[in-house]
Amino acid sequence: MIEKFIVSRDDNIYEAFPDMTLTGSGKLVCVFLECTHHGLRPYSRIMMTDSDDRGRTWSPKRPLSEPLRGDPKIDPFWDCPRIVTLDDGRLAAAACRVAGRDENYMGGEQSNWLWFSADEGRSWDGPHDTPVYGIVPDQLIELKVGPNAGRWILDAHTILGTKDRPLWSVRCWMSDDKGKTWTGPQTIAAVEDLMLCEGGVVELPGGQLVCFMREESGQGLDCFKSISTDGGVTWEGPYRFPLPACHRPVAGMLQSGKVMITHRLMQGGKGWLGWWTQNFFAALTDVESCLAKTRNEAHTRIMPIDFDRSAVSDTGYSGWAQFPDGEIYIVNYIADDAPNAHIRGYALRESDFLL
Repeated sequence: MIEKFIVSRDDNIYEAFPDMTLTGSGKLVCVFLECTHHGLRPYSRIMMTDSDDRGRTWSPKRPLSEPLRGDPKIDPFWDCPRIVTLDDGRLAAAACRVAGRDENYMGGEQSNWLWFSADEGRSWDGPHDTPVYGIVPDQLIELKVGPNAGRWILDAHTILGTKDRPLWSVRCWMSDDKGKTWTGPQTIAAVEDLMLCEGGVVELPGGQLVCFMREESGQGLDCFKSISTDGGVTWEGPYRFPLPACHRPVAGMLQSGKVMITHRLMQGGKGWLGWWTQNFFAALTDVESCLAKTRNEAHTRIMPIDFDRSAVSDTGYSGWAQFPDGEIYIVNYIADDAPNAHIRGYALRESDFLL
């Protein structure tokens, strides 16, 4: 049922960590990172491509950022771009720039930057700096419901505390004037015995915000979530959510009123030839489950999207959008049959989860 397409494949370079948005005219715009390797960044650059035929074919890739080169232990490199269509029709892309963290991934530069396009990605204004400190930013969330409608929220994670007592923290910053000024950080989750990271926020129809998070201990733990009922100022939780071994959750509302979450399954353990990242899934859930405060009150229906057959598999960072006719299009990166990771697209419908 799931159709697969090549979004970008360049066997000479590593292409990874894609995100995607649907523009007002129906164009798909995908951003991703071009780099030396997932675990090695002497070269990095944010790239983009677009599609006018619902992701069946894609334009040649072109750069969004300038390239960064140097010693990745000292010099900055780009990471994890995201993209969204704002209510005024502009595209907003976000990415983090990282340099100088210590062996415990603490400190150093963990800055976050924004680019804007008023012509669906043909030209861009930026990068603009933000006060957001952390890595792996979420999409720039623009609230649509209630008294905080129009507010921008951008979250990222970092490790606070000390080397002996590190505190993994997911935090967000907010702007009520379209990015001119920001307030924050507001703590979404920070628990000493959990390694929470990679927050993905979804706004529910009632205006509640739910941030789904990865747990990084390597034990294959559930996804965790925190809930805000005041537009991101305060957060309750975190609570367990029944997505086992969940990495990089990307959540959003479907037209049916259900919630879809794409994610990597990372089972932990010793791994296979040094990598565990073989499985990419999508899950279907509902609003009540998103707001439930116990694991047993929530349900998910989990469907495999792709499997990475490579001996050095690497997959599971994704983005997605839904067309007005209901078709869902997902982008993901995968090694599989290529010498380097590349970007793959998938077309499906909600009925593929449940007839």
